[in-house]
Amino acid sequence: MSDSAADKGAGDGTRAVRAGLPEPVKYDPTLPGPVFAAHFHLPGEATGPYKYGRDENPTWTHLERAIGELEAPGRDDVETLVFASGMAAISSVLFSQLRAGDAVVLPDDGYQVLPLVREQLEAYGIEVRTAPTGGDAQLDLLDGAKLLWIETPSNPGLDVCDVRRLAEAAHARGALVAVDNTLASPLGQRPLELGADFAVASGTKQLTGHGDVLLGYVAGTDATAMAAVRRWRKVVGAIPGPMEAWLAHRSVATLQLRVDRQNATALILAQALRERTDVTGLRYPGLPDDPSYKIASQQMRRYGCVVSFTLPTRTRAERFLDALRLVDDATSFGGVRSTAERRGRWGGDAVPEGFVRLSVGAEDPEDLVADVLRALDESAR
Repeated sequence: MSDSAADKGAGDGTRAVRAGLPEPVKYDPTLPGPVFAAHFHLPGEATGPYKYGRDENPTWTHLERAIGELEAPGRDDVETLVFASGMAAISSVLFSQLRAGDAVVLPDDGYQVLPLVREQLEAYGIEVRTAPTGGDAQLDLLDGAKLLWIETPSNPGLDVCDVRRLAEAAHARGALVAVDNTLASPLGQRPLELGADFAVASGTKQLTGHGDVLLGYVAGTDATAMAAVRRWRKVVGAIPGPMEAWLAHRSVATLQLRVDRQNATALILAQALRERTDVTGLRYPGLPDDPSYKIASQQMRRYGCVVSFTLPTRTRAERFLDALRLVDDATSFGGVRSTAERRGRWGGDAVPEGFVRLSVGAEDPEDLVADVLRALDESAR
């Protein structure tokens, strides 16, 4: 990436389309194709960047540079590592930094796999403390902790906490801070600028945005801590395939276009849902009357593509989902095609039976809103 495009002052669109590209070489492609290699020519001493396919790959390198430029533009002290999935990235931080006898603070309203993670951590002799995301409730559990794990906005409830405040308090007590940035994306929030040691995310979601790639990443500023994360990736082998890494990098070029369209439509949809008497518990951090709006507007640059709300019963929610024509009934979020699901079908989330998580895609706003409102009307009959 050229110095002018890499500059912290460059626009998000400019940065996204240029991020991680190698210096131009005559007749070479702008974005080199995926490198499929289990090993590399390595005569003599084992020096150089690429030795074995589990350790490094040129396609990963381009993508890692791109993500680093989005998470922390203009900084040279940030290292980024890509993984086979978001959970691989999450696990790499937790299990590389924690040992038996350590304590970790997790959100109790975060991603639904975290309870399974808790079981594994406790099986290894690690103390797990939990508190809700909202109200910065994790502050009360920091004494003696080794790591604070923040998820903001939380998934699926969309609560937001003050990352700066929590990071300062954790660091004062000697704890590292990791922020799950999946729902916000690097264009919505930059945890490292807010004081976090790690920005972690599932690239499966809005970063890649097409629902066809499983990917995760960790970006961090502490060289020692990141060396442990890298070692964990090597030991566990939780590496992405080169094709997935290349597809992800290709998709990053349209990130700003997708994010801006999805965020704008999400706000329009949330405003329309606010007028419905059959919709309760509506949450979107970009609504001025949302409980998270004040903090979100201080630390987020965009509010995300996910809207959540509750319908009166499980049956009503299921009828609503069946009636949708432009919204697929599917899990995950952040894709160009809108999706929604009754989140309670999975278990593990403390949500009402009629709770719906809706991820806004890139459809025309008027078409999407009309479809959602029509489905609400039909499901009420």
